[in-house]
Amino acid sequence: MLNYPRTGNWFISPRIYEFIDRDIFDRVKELDINRAFRKAYDYIEKQSLIIDREQEYYHFRRFYRIFSDELPILNLDDELVDMIAKDLVYNNRKYKFYDDVYEVIPKLYERYELGIVSDAWPSLLNVYEEAGLRDYFSTFIISSIMGVTKPDKGMFIPALEELGISPAQTLFIDDNYSNCQGAEELGINSIVLDRDKGYDEQVESISSLDELVKILD
Repeated sequence: MLNYPRTGNWFISPRIYEFIDRDIFDRVKELDINRAFRKAYDYIEKQSLIIDREQEYYHFRRFYRIFSDELPILNLDDELVDMIAKDLVYNNRKYKFYDDVYEVIPKLYERYELGIVSDAWPSLLNVYEEAGLRDYFSTFIISSIMGVTKPDKGMFIPALEELGISPAQTLFIDDNYSNCQGAEELGINSIVLDRDKGYDEQVESISSLDELVKILD
């Protein structure tokens, strides 16, 4: 919603082609790559509790080992798998932020208490710190640390408690309509941030944070 992977894929680390031969990778059928990622994702999705970057790194080593085993043509030994996992977990610039984030978040910070509620891993916090954005948010709820994902109420209630506000005082913004519905079940106002304009007109949405500012004004 606020950030996206530099490579266009959440699981392809920024420096991955320093460890994988790009020419070989490009020759692999997309169907086979997707199958390998799905099998690796099946593993990481089952790790519901990952509380710090060390654990995140441990599990992503396993993730890329599974991925590599599915694609032996890549010829990734344990050292290369380890380096890819380190790049994904410890590279604090692995994501980019949308331009409106740098413009709008400081403005909102002057008027409101802000919080992050994200289905992510612990390293997301370091990404925000690297980008100089962490201090704008009074609470930072990460699913792998909580052991649940949105729209489970276990993601929303801790954020409300840390912010010290009631659901009725809160506006939740997410790019997933189901997550917004989950928030609304708790009495939280919500709106979809639909940057790609993929939802129909029946879903109340905005396409940028600039539109949010106009609504709040």
